[in-house]
Amino acid sequence: MLELFVTGADQNSDKIFVTAGITATMQSLGYSTAVYKPVETGVIEKNGFIQSPDLAYVKYVDPFIKTYFTYLFKDRSNPLIAAAKEGVIIEKNDILTDYQKLEDMYELLIVDGVSGLAAPMGKNFLEEDLIKMLDMPLLLVVSALNSDINNILLTVNHAKEKGIHIRGIILTNYPEQTENSEIKMLPRLIEEYTDVKILGILPHFNKNDLNPNDLISEILSGVDLEAVVNIRIAKLQL
Repeated sequence: MLELFVTGADQNSDKIFVTAGITATMQSLGYSTAVYKPVETGVIEKNGFIQSPDLAYVKYVDPFIKTYFTYLFKDRSNPLIAAAKEGVIIEKNDILTDYQKLEDMYELLIVDGVSGLAAPMGKNFLEEDLIKMLDMPLLLVVSALNSDINNILLTVNHAKEKGIHIRGIILTNYPEQTENSEIKMLPRLIEEYTDVKILGILPHFNKNDLNPNDLISEILSGVDLEAVVNIRIAKLQL
């Protein structure tokens, strides 16, 4: 089974486009895929049911992708506070049990994080601890517009100190044209000051206007998909 943990360097990384895009693209290439969201905050209520906005978007991009969750909370704050407001304690063993049920069921399983290694889920339980517990490679999503190099380097170095294997970085919200020299140099600076590779550069997306086929096209043209999932994909060689 191919597996990957996706999280962002900040709350505005637009990582859901990356999660949905990669799984939908792999599905289109013939791989069975699933997205597991251990914890979602800011859920919406629709027709009497609560719904994860991120998982709903994955389904919008490709309804055949299987989606799963363990905890859904209405409050938009961090998981620890959102859970406390509903009188719930996030149990790491519940997440581990749900994850283990999904292992080997699909050819690709992406675990979609909260956005931020330090996102608190419980006492002495941060998102970085979740990644370590699941023992998964990390794909870090960074917004070229919303993250600065200092924050990116701190995130990467902290992940390394924790023993987390970073598969690579995907840049989102990267403008086609900009006069901002820091944004222009961001891909080179990241690779120069870390040993982590930039595996993709994606433009800004508008969730309401984006056609799913266009997202797949952007992934195929802007992301080194084989490096992301760490396998050779026969259909990409045709």
